[in-house]
Amino acid sequence: MALQPWRTGTIIKIENETANTRRFWIKVSELASFDFQPGQFVTLDLPISEKVNKRLRSYSISSWPDGSAIFELIVVLNQHGAGTQYLFNQVIVGTELKFRGPQGVFTLPEKLDKDLFLVCTGTGIAPFRSMVHHIKNKEIAHKNIYLVFGCRKKEDLLYYDEINALQNEIKDFHFLPTLSRQHWEGHFGYVHPIYQQLCANHQPAIFFLCGWKLMIDEAQKRIVEMGYENKWIHLELYG
Repeated sequence: MALQPWRTGTIIKIENETANTRRFWIKVSELASFDFQPGQFVTLDLPISEKVNKRLRSYSISSWPDGSAIFELIVVLNQHGAGTQYLFNQVIVGTELKFRGPQGVFTLPEKLDKDLFLVCTGTGIAPFRSMVHHIKNKEIAHKNIYLVFGCRKKEDLLYYDEINALQNEIKDFHFLPTLSRQHWEGHFGYVHPIYQQLCANHQPAIFFLCGWKLMIDEAQKRIVEMGYENKWIHLELYG
């Protein structure tokens, strides 16, 4: 994959998704269309240090390819992180950001001929939101799709109403959010028992894991112990 050049994007819209999570829409004016594959990310070069390696921050694209020159990022605030402090406290509509992308191979296979498990925590839902909308918009043939999304509390569930509604629009799509710190009408606990129960019959499946490192390490271990080969497991770590 050819290395993408550095470009300039302009913030055209900002919205709070939760108390500590913010959505940023970025327009790439030099391009007629910003083309990418669902699951890819961009790297921002933020003016927070004189050293290049301390300025770079990567974020998965949370929107989907639509032929426009606009893409969306969703970012969670890290009180001790210089990158998110800059994005939350200094970036406004009209701010220009230097970025490189799209990048990455955390993308859907050519054929979705196995059950697809999208397992995530926190802002790890970003690439999966992109993938699911792309499957819907392109009417891509697929088996069962399970989006298992782990958060602490209901107020932390990103894009909840939007993705929940997609269950009525996409055949065999199942949205399975689970909360680890709050009992509610949905699943309670961590993500692992959910996909383990769904794979009890060891059907052909492919797994995409995105989110906190501890979750991904545990999920990869459990999936292999269930008898699935590592080649069917794709990872994207946050933090």
